[in-house]
Amino acid sequence: MALTKNQRRTRIKNRIRKVVSGTETRPRLAVFRSNKEIYAQIVDDVNGKTISAASSRDKDISSAKGNKSEIATLVGKSLAEKALKAGVETIAFDRGGYLYHGRVKSLADGAREAGLKF
Repeated sequence: MALTKNQRRTRIKNRIRKVVSGTETRPRLAVFRSNKEIYAQIVDDVNGKTISAASSRDKDISSAKGNKSEIATLVGKSLAEKALKAGVETIAFDRGGYLYHGRVKSLADGAREAGLKF
């Protein structure tokens, strides 16, 4: 029997998470994408702490106009600014089982523009 879309994404996500993990010096940028919104957080997996987070539901971003890819870029920039304030410069990117395309790529490009190093 064929896998559902969510089962397929979960398998891909588990494969990625075997390789990518966040440390204190190089935390993980985790992305979750729903149909309407996009969420991202920077996580230290060793200590189990979220260092910073941003989403398209934040007040300054939700009031912005544009399509979903443009809003994802704003989320990436916002997250990078928060991370730089917290002292994080380099990260490991965890695309969460989604293709590196569209909104996920826009978020990553926005974070790079604002100064994060992948």
